[in-house]
Amino acid sequence: MCNDKGQKMIILYNGCNERGAAMQNTEWWKQTVVYQIYPRSFKDSNGDGVGDIPGIIEKLDYLKELGIGAIWLSPVCKSPQADNGYDISDYQDIDPLFGNLADMERLIKEASDREIRIIMDLVLNHTSDEHPWFLEAKKSRENPYHDYYVWRDGTPEILPNDLKAAFGGSAWEWVPECGQYYLHQFAVKQPDLNWDNPKLRQEIYKMINWWIEKGISGFRLDVIDQIAKEPDRKIMAEGSRLHDYIQEMSRETFQRADLITVGEAWSATIDTAKRFSNPDGSELSMVFQFEHMVLDQQKGKEKWDLAPLPFVEWKKVFTKWQQGLHGKGWNSLFLENHDLPRSVSRFGNDEEYRTRSAKMLATVIHGMEGTPYIYQGEELGMTNIRYDIEEYRDLETLNLYSERLQQGYRESEIMQSIYAKSRDNARTPMQWDDSHNAGFTTGTPWIRCNPNYTMIHAKAQLIEEDSVFHYYQKLIHLRKTEPVIREGSYEPFLEEDTDVFAYIRRLGRERILVICNFTDKELYIKELQQWEKGKLLLGNYREEHDRCGLRPYEAKIVKEDAQ
Repeated sequence: MCNDKGQKMIILYNGCNERGAAMQNTEWWKQTVVYQIYPRSFKDSNGDGVGDIPGIIEKLDYLKELGIGAIWLSPVCKSPQADNGYDISDYQDIDPLFGNLADMERLIKEASDREIRIIMDLVLNHTSDEHPWFLEAKKSRENPYHDYYVWRDGTPEILPNDLKAAFGGSAWEWVPECGQYYLHQFAVKQPDLNWDNPKLRQEIYKMINWWIEKGISGFRLDVIDQIAKEPDRKIMAEGSRLHDYIQEMSRETFQRADLITVGEAWSATIDTAKRFSNPDGSELSMVFQFEHMVLDQQKGKEKWDLAPLPFVEWKKVFTKWQQGLHGKGWNSLFLENHDLPRSVSRFGNDEEYRTRSAKMLATVIHGMEGTPYIYQGEELGMTNIRYDIEEYRDLETLNLYSERLQQGYRESEIMQSIYAKSRDNARTPMQWDDSHNAGFTTGTPWIRCNPNYTMIHAKAQLIEEDSVFHYYQKLIHLRKTEPVIREGSYEPFLEEDTDVFAYIRRLGRERILVICNFTDKELYIKELQQWEKGKLLLGNYREEHDRCGLRPYEAKIVKEDAQ
């Protein structure tokens, strides 16, 4: 049962009835666009150089004007910040770096007043090594919290096995106090939780329900496909009990309210995504899968081993997911997040055609079936950064640089990989205006601003009618007003074309065509003659001069009215 305060909050934000029981799922997340905020880089309100929750509140009207319906916050829970907040030491408190719990409650309220929901980022695969559970767990094997984590026997000289951590080195760390190794799939300061322990799972569910009562409208679940790891078999994702655990968590928490839940699942396939996002609501709303984000690297190698994007194959991956989940699950739609480089630098042209190609990339994604995610600054066409190595802050990047130097790679080669794929590309401060430090802070930013903020910033784009910002605004409005975009089937068009990404969405007798030129060349597409009588819903040039022609990086959405 909800208490008086909790019940009121749940009614307001999560669609509960007067007794606190969950009402029928409205699936509001199928009709909205989500905006991801990386808090430390969004807006600093107090001049300490780090973005914070009061800074986010300052910019809610900007997000309301954009038209988004939900904000996904990267972690703001208490943390030593060894991995920028993905190492949580207290799930039920806010890190002082970002504010306090009262600030979070105010954000939920202020956002709700603007019809914007708040989605929290939950890291349930691991905690910080400074979490009270782990501080107890490492005291002895007999401690009741010891089994909250994954331990294996060994000696200081002999590791349990040769598992590697994602950030480099062994995935095992020796603890003399109990004469065992603990597992960490990521940084040493991020010990993995043992989901096989039912007491741990109940602690997690209790915490999730606490946040739901606070008014949170959903959760992004970090590396959720790894919670059922089986390290002795070297199975780190999609363990045999994974879906049992997620279904139990859903029953105990998510199904009690009208939430959006999205799981980060690098291992996801069409078949597993159907289970994750089953329309019966037994698990999650959707997953983030990354098949379309790993093609511009050498096969069988790491993301740092760069390769040209196989464009036709890239298109076919989108087709596979659009058709594979239609009516059987739900897609998340994205080209950027806090772990990925800027899409206009990666897939577009961030120089002569930056504005045009930023709009074109947005058109490709927002015309598909699923829930679109905009990463902060994407709606401005923000670009990658090139720092000297001393200026990078990302742990993964710094470890990569050190390891590859030791392995004999040329420094220039390493830096090219970092320029292309470092997570810090997405973590430069949000570019609000052309004043000092892009209007992000009055102090010294925790990471240097991209120098191009004097030309690329929100203040100018809010004024300029033809800006990237206003184009995103139009795409968001189009999703709200055109059911065929939200619900229609997906058919590839010109699938083998090496220059054009095109597809048809169909709902009943209605059809729309989305077509985008991924080159700086002018193209003539004779197959577009059949669409000559259609209505241009949106394009990234001010005027359409030829229905069968595509100018450099041109994008069009054309509707064929029912006959």
